[in-house]
Amino acid sequence: MHIRFESQADLDGAMQALVKQDPRLKPILAQTGMPALRQREPGFAGLAHIVCGQQVSTASAAAIWARLSAAFDPFDHEAIRKARADRLGRLGLSAAKIKTLKFIARELAVDRLNLDVLANEDVDAAHNTLTTLHGIGPWTADIYLLFCLGHGDAWPAGDLAVQEAMKIGLGLKERPTAKQMAPLAEPWRPYRGAAAHLWWAYYRVVKKREGVGAA
Repeated sequence: MHIRFESQADLDGAMQALVKQDPRLKPILAQTGMPALRQREPGFAGLAHIVCGQQVSTASAAAIWARLSAAFDPFDHEAIRKARADRLGRLGLSAAKIKTLKFIARELAVDRLNLDVLANEDVDAAHNTLTTLHGIGPWTADIYLLFCLGHGDAWPAGDLAVQEAMKIGLGLKERPTAKQMAPLAEPWRPYRGAAAHLWWAYYRVVKKREGVGAA
């Protein structure tokens, strides 16, 4: 079953199916209320936005993205492909992130990469396609699939906020590792993307702060 989140109603329906499938999550949902659907634009801009958020705080990520997206009109892969690395660096991007964005921009420019077709691929196949790209690890791939393409079964196993929320909500002794997160989420297929939304909402309730950029 291929679940897509194109509207809040899609997430609401998946969430109801999820808690019916795993009743342990019902009290979590009762505490959080229905989470809001997190959406970003698909394509290069959406992926670049997520790359900006790699290994930095949500506040830092938002500031870097605001500067970067405002500096180019239009903001697209051609603009980044042609931009000088030192200019991108002054906007707050690390050398590693500049290398990643320029690599993706080049791949798109010569038609070796098509981000649009990933929307219709199986979530695991799409994940594998993205993680073969330079600088795109599992977390970036999963956040792109979930936020930008609305893949309902995308599962960001490496997300620290989701890990911490699951530790508290499921009464685990330690925060699960990314490797341990896969079997833990297996009972939630094909609604793992809804589960991620639920755990981010729970993290916000228990920690009083956002675990991942909300916009």
